[in-house]
This record gives sequence, C-alpha cells and structure tokens, in this order.
Amino acid sequence: MKPPQLLLLVAVFAACGRDTVSGPDSTAAGTIPVSALKASSAGSFAYVSNFLTDNVSVVATSTNTLTATIPVGDSPEGVAFTPKGDFVYVANAGSTPGYGTVSVIRTSDNTVTATVPVGSVPTRVAITPKGDFAYVTNLSSGTVSVIQTSTNTVVATVPVGPRPAGLAITPNGGFVYVVNVDGDNVSVIQTSTKAVVATVPVGDNPIDVAITPTGDFAYVTNWVPGSVSVIATATNSVTATIPVYGPYHAAISPKGDILYVTQLLSDAVAVIQTSTNALIATVPLTAGSGPGVVAFTPKGDFAYVTSIYTGTMSVIESAGQSVTTSFAVGESEGVAVSPKQVK
Repeated sequence: MKPPQLLLLVAVFAACGRDTVSGPDSTAAGTIPVSALKASSAGSFAYVSNFLTDNVSVVATSTNTLTATIPVGDSPEGVAFTPKGDFVYVANAGSTPGYGTVSVIRTSDNTVTATVPVGSVPTRVAITPKGDFAYVTNLSSGTVSVIQTSTNTVVATVPVGPRPAGLAITPNGGFVYVVNVDGDNVSVIQTSTKAVVATVPVGDNPIDVAITPTGDFAYVTNWVPGSVSVIATATNSVTATIPVYGPYHAAISPKGDILYVTQLLSDAVAVIQTSTNALIATVPLTAGSGPGVVAFTPKGDFAYVTSIYTGTMSVIESAGQSVTTSFAVGESEGVAVSPKQVK
C-alpha cells in the first residue's frame, strides 16, 4: 500500500503511466541546526505540515527557529491562514476512508479548536479574502467542500472534475480556480452561487494554480507536458504556455511580478517573470530533496520551500534568487506563512 501522504503524487504519476513514487532515504543529512539559522522576514510564522508525523511545525521566520509542534489529523498536506492570521486550516489527506478532515488551529495558543469532516482525501485548502469561507479540494471524491469559518461546518459540496488538487481564490473573492489532475482542466467556481460556471482546458495532469494579486491571470502547473498554462481570468482562456520541467507547486510574490514553481524532478525552483511570462532564473536545491510547496513571506523578501523526501525546509532570498538557509522540519508537503505577526 502506498503511503497516504503521497496520494496526490500517486494520482499524478498514475495518470501518466507510472505506478510508484520513490525518493531517497527520508533522513535529512547535513541539515543546519535550527538554532544556527540566519534570520528571515521579521514578524511572521511559517506553519509546515509534516505528513509522516501527523503534526504541524511552527517556525518563527524572524529567527528561523522552531517554536511549536501541533498534533493534527493523519497525513496533513494543505495549509492556509485566515486573512488576519488568527486561524490556520490544515487538510488531513490520510483520514478515515470515505471521508477526510480539516484541523483548525488557533494561532494565539497553537491549539486545535475544531476538526471538520469533509470529503475523501482532502488535499489543499484556500481561504476567501474576507475569511468567511474555506474551500477544500477532495482528491478522491471529485468535490470541493466549502466550510463556513464562523461555525466550522460544511455548508456546500461542489462537484468538480476528477481528482481535484490545487486551488486558488481571486483577490475579490468572486471565484475559485480548481485544477483537476485527471480532467486536464480547471473548474471555475462562482463563490456567490457555489457552482461551477466555467471549465478551462489546460495541459495534461495539472497539479496547482496561483492567481496574481490583481486577479487578472491564473498560472497552472501541468505535470506531463512540463509546462505552466496562463489563464486570463476575464475570458477564462489560456493566453500563454511556459515550458517548465517537472512543475509541481506554484506561488506568486505579493507584488505579482515573480512566479515560483517547484520542480519536483530536478530539485529546483523555476523563477518566472509574470510581465513577460519568461523563465529568468532557476534556484537549485539539495539533490534528492523533492521540493513540494513554496510560500512567500508577507513582503515577498523570502520564500519557504518544503521537501517531500528529505524533511528539510529551504529558504530562498528573493533578491538574489538563492538559498540562504535550510533546516530540518519533517517530510513536509504543505507550508503557509502568516500574513502578519500572530503572537
């Protein structure tokens, strides 16, 4: 049986004819002790989901030190903050067969205050700009669960395409873009009606999506062709395709000028300039690390990159497009950085 924490990767590899997911030994060799790290962006915290140990690590980005470890559900993956930074929602992919859960962490004391049942194999989570709803993709159910954050109850379940994975919400909160791994497309959900209003064909086996701060464009990583599709949200049509080898997760800087794409197969992060949709740099990471999710700090001066295989976190300085530090956290699939000081 394949580990539940690799279900998203298994879905992608199976769709393109591969039967197994493999990586190097999970022991992190040569990692820097947490106490010896260079400081990153001040005033925020990185919450990192560790799928093998069923917990979330909390890292102070001002010092890059571990401040807390929070037990959550089985095989946590996606992580998202509410806009004020007072709560973190964590999708637990390896929960009870037939349904999954989302853990709600109160950041003031790092306590789980609610556990919300959702669909089967919840993978990613995104919060609306007002913080009133959390949208969760259910990989095995082919649905998106909508959680009302005031009550932490599911108020709608939206059918989308087969094996939905990454998702992103437009800055005005009007639409949710959901990639469907086996559908080779993106479902667009209108939040006012909680219904799919458009389906956009992209490349084969799309995995993730990120939306620019202006809301004009959505960037979708496509595994098999090795590309990123650029969707104009005004028309929901693909306007450009950017070649990128082994693209996995995508994140756009707070200014919207830079797109980071983790390259799972080449242990690197591709840097794309959004004004030209051109690849301008590649940031190499530790060989065999298997970069997973990337998240920018609030000012965009640093980005945190998880490692699926070696259990390390790499910190990229955006100005120089280079890794400044790395440290052990656990085999991690998800990371989110708080929008402000939360403690």
